[in-house]
Amino acid sequence: MSTEPQPAVRIVVADDHQVVRTGFAALLDSQPDFTVVGTACDGADAVRTCVGLRPDVVLMDVRMPGTDGIEATRRLATTQPDGPRILILTTFDLDEYVYDALRAGASGFLLKDVTAERLFDAVRVIAAGQALLAPTVTRRLISEFAGRHRRPDPAPPAALAALTPRETEVLRLVAEGLSNPEVATRLLITEETVKTHVSRILTKLALRDRTQAVVTAYESGLVIPGSRD
Repeated sequence: MSTEPQPAVRIVVADDHQVVRTGFAALLDSQPDFTVVGTACDGADAVRTCVGLRPDVVLMDVRMPGTDGIEATRRLATTQPDGPRILILTTFDLDEYVYDALRAGASGFLLKDVTAERLFDAVRVIAAGQALLAPTVTRRLISEFAGRHRRPDPAPPAALAALTPRETEVLRLVAEGLSNPEVATRLLITEETVKTHVSRILTKLALRDRTQAVVTAYESGLVIPGSRD
C-alpha cells in the first residue's frame, strides 16, 4: 500500500534586512519538504502576505520598523486562530521583545546565528503543531520576564480554576520544562494520557500551544520563576 507524499511546508520569511530575508529564504528553499511562498519586509507586510498566501510557518523578525514582530504576531494569532505557526527570530536570547511575542501567540524563537540544521528542525517541529522549542532556553526567557506580568493578587485566573487537579499538575510540570514522556514517568501515567491532558488544558485556557501554556503558568503564579533554575 503506497502512502501519499506529505505536502511541502509553506513558509513566509519576514525581516526588514534584505540580506537576512533572502538568506533565510534561500536556505529554507534548499530543503525538499519546504517551499518559501513569500517574504515580507515588516510586520504589516507579513500580515498581508500571510492573509493572501496562507503559509504553515512564519519566520518573524521580532524587531522591525513600523509594525514589529510582536504586533504582527498578535494580529495573526487574533485574526487567524488556525493560521500559521510563528517562529520568532532574534539576536538576543533573553529579550523581552521575544517574551512579548510569545505572549502574543508565537510558538517559539531562534537566534539569528542558528545553524542550518537547527533551523530546519525547528521549522519541522513548528509545522507539526508542536511547540516550546529549546525548552530550557525558552523557559529561562519566560522565567526572566514573567514576574513583571504576574497578577498582583494570589487568586488564580478563572480559567485555571476550571482545570482539574490532575490537569493543573500536568500544566505545572510542563511549565517546569518536562516533556510528555517525563511527565508520564513522574505521574505514573501513559504518554497518551499526558497528551490528552495537555490538549484539554489548551482548550480550557483557549491557548494555541504549549508555549502559551507555560507563559500562563508563570504569570498566574502556578510556577514561580527561578524555582527550578
